[in-house]
Amino acid sequence: MKIAVLPGDGIGPEIVAQAVNVLKGLQLTVEMTEAPIGGAGYEAAGDPLPNATLQLAKDSDAVLLGAVGDWKYDKLERHLRPERGLLRIRKELNLFANLRPALLYPELASASTLKPEVVSGLDIMIVRELTGDIYFGQPRGISTLENGEREGINTMRYNESEIKRIGRVAFEIAMKRNKKVCSVDKANVLETTELWRQVMIELSKDYPEVELSHMYVDNAAMQLIRAPKQFDVMVTGNIFGDILSDEASMLTGSIGMLPSASLDANNKGMYEPSHGSAPDIAGKNIANPLATILSVAMMLRYTFNDEANAVRIESAVKKALSDGFRTADIYTEGTKKVSCSEMGEAVVSALVS
Repeated sequence: MKIAVLPGDGIGPEIVAQAVNVLKGLQLTVEMTEAPIGGAGYEAAGDPLPNATLQLAKDSDAVLLGAVGDWKYDKLERHLRPERGLLRIRKELNLFANLRPALLYPELASASTLKPEVVSGLDIMIVRELTGDIYFGQPRGISTLENGEREGINTMRYNESEIKRIGRVAFEIAMKRNKKVCSVDKANVLETTELWRQVMIELSKDYPEVELSHMYVDNAAMQLIRAPKQFDVMVTGNIFGDILSDEASMLTGSIGMLPSASLDANNKGMYEPSHGSAPDIAGKNIANPLATILSVAMMLRYTFNDEANAVRIESAVKKALSDGFRTADIYTEGTKKVSCSEMGEAVVSALVS
């Protein structure tokens, strides 16, 4: 297994180090090579996605990413900012399918901002299209009109084949779960998502065992708070998925618990926590590494087809939580507050015991 390790910025190096330790604890034959991305890439090569980093990612079987971004880069020209490196690597690797599970561990029911009876037993998979939509559509930019007023333009755009391929990912995942797909759109207002709904309905004929429903994005945002357990697999476009998956993260107690996978058509993937770089706590050894560790489990499951070791990691995380270990973001009275590295050590200990 050849894995490109891209720690990135902020807390990225801290959480990735713990994920790497867990991967080493499995004692598999793994070749891991580290390279800079984001602000670290800019510092190293004047580019948030250096050519050498991109080539390493292309030559590897999978990519393990920490996080990118830091306030000190906010004044750089847009194309040099850390986030542009993240968008570019997704595009260059054609990682069109983003999988974000929102799973609530029973031990963390009290850490959720919602009542335990609302979220207990939560298990949602959000499937987000990642390389199209308003984030990439052309034309885009800021221009000055004839009257001197500035105007910003972004274009929401999807073609039929883009919708079909992300739809198939959602339906295939649903077949292995509870056979329910909720497609989220805004078809009452946006023609782009009117086409989205039409294609999803057509595609559903290939999956007669799967129950397909539709929901407008504003209602979906409300329902995620009101009754989240009604959902099994949610599939949606890039911008809606960006927002809804972050919302769903709070149902689990902390965004520090949410892993993610971004896959191409052959299940080559980039694996990263759903949270950002949190520069305000970088270097303090207090970040939660569990989302990154769980992203390694997703890597083994989806890219390397190693279900057994994926389950081993997930079970080790559950054991660490059952033993009462908590980083600051999920700490509640009566549990053991630990550092980032101590949480990683607890997972490794559970893995090898």
